[in-house]
Amino acid sequence: MKRRTFRAEGALVGRAVADAVASELAVPATEARKLVDVGAVYVSGRRSRDAQARLTAGQVVMVVLEESGQSSLAEAPAAPVLRVLYEDADVIAVDKPAGVTAQPTEGRVGGSLVDLVGAHLGREAGLVHRLDRETSGVTVFGKTAEATSALAAEFREGRARKRYVAATGPGLPPSGTVDLPLSKDPSRPGRWRATRAANGVPALTDFRTLHAGAEFCVVELLPHTGRTHQLRAHLTALGAPILGDARYGGAPKAGGVEALRCLLHAQALELGHPRTGKVLRVEAPVPEDLLRFFSAVGVAVPQGPIAAVEEGRVAPADRE
Repeated sequence: MKRRTFRAEGALVGRAVADAVASELAVPATEARKLVDVGAVYVSGRRSRDAQARLTAGQVVMVVLEESGQSSLAEAPAAPVLRVLYEDADVIAVDKPAGVTAQPTEGRVGGSLVDLVGAHLGREAGLVHRLDRETSGVTVFGKTAEATSALAAEFREGRARKRYVAATGPGLPPSGTVDLPLSKDPSRPGRWRATRAANGVPALTDFRTLHAGAEFCVVELLPHTGRTHQLRAHLTALGAPILGDARYGGAPKAGGVEALRCLLHAQALELGHPRTGKVLRVEAPVPEDLLRFFSAVGVAVPQGPIAAVEEGRVAPADRE
């Protein structure tokens, strides 16, 4: 990330944010205003969306000029169409497209799932859980503060039940449980490792293999915990990383079919409704890129209530 930071002192005190940015960065006023508009300017650690807000003495201004190799002023891709799976007065559940971040990144406002849902509602949406950028599927939001708090408690206290589906490398047993803690991999930034050799956080995943072939597997995943990269790291620990998951060594192709992204999909979610307490189950159709692997081997996508994996079948132990 490329950024520029300066402090409001001397002639900058009392000036509008956009004017101060233009002066310090030596850029045209129109460019400075655009940096504010896209959410690339922070004042005292908070994103500033008001180009005319006046700076006070000592305030620190940070401008994100480039993120992930892309200029903050680059044109954002067209926003995807939001698919609403369920909506009532308290809850909205949507199908997050692959490639969309859960919430705005540091250098840009707009284009995240939070932005898309907020635009649909005409007000801010209450985000209670997140999917990785490349993961697709069910994501729920609260429409009121009370509903958001109740939904967040469902996840925090382990009552929310989740079913994912994925295409992976070969070699998975018919079913099992992965009970390996997760910790950041010091040798590979941005990646987590599933191992007992480090002081990691507990993570538990049940799985049911729907197809096991020589080139790839199709698998149903039932995580009991919701750790960062949990499913990706657990499958890698089993020697069958998710297809298309370059960060974890997933193959880019299997069975003659390309995997252009990490082929992981949050297919179903069950949790208590914040008002009625009744179980709310929401399912998201499997996207075409992953569905091709199901179709290639004639396997049906799991539907209906989330069924527990048969007890007593444990996956291979820690491989590290």
